[in-house]
Amino acid sequence: MYDAILVPTDGSDPATRATEQAAAIADRFDATLHVLYCVDIDDRTPLDISSSQSVESMREYGRELTAEVAAAAPEGLEVVTVVEDGDPREVILEYADEQDVDVVVMGTHGRTGIDRLLLGSVTEHVTRNAECSVLVTRADDAA
Repeated sequence: MYDAILVPTDGSDPATRATEQAAAIADRFDATLHVLYCVDIDDRTPLDISSSQSVESMREYGRELTAEVAAAAPEGLEVVTVVEDGDPREVILEYADEQDVDVVVMGTHGRTGIDRLLLGSVTEHVTRNAECSVLVTRADDAA
């Protein structure tokens, strides 16, 4: 049923829960788990910021975070770790298309109302625009 599962992560509690669920699904279906961290820079990011030391620090954090997810995956599970620069909403969609992903597993903070409108939602954008299935999970049952 699933050959490729994508789990974008930012290290938040909802993303951590999503990585756990994605790994379990990948293990169950003997699928490849793709772990993606997006360094949030895009066309609007000034060049001096996008090449700065802070952006390289974010890339390093992404490499460490994706490596931790891979290390926690069930033994024998094929895990691909990726760190990409760009707007997470678009990077996730592009990666899912390029890698022929069957399902994207994402966490959500569950914000509603004005908070969601002001802050935007990567998960909502992906859910509305992905060509594959999207599984949305919360950090815990109380969220």
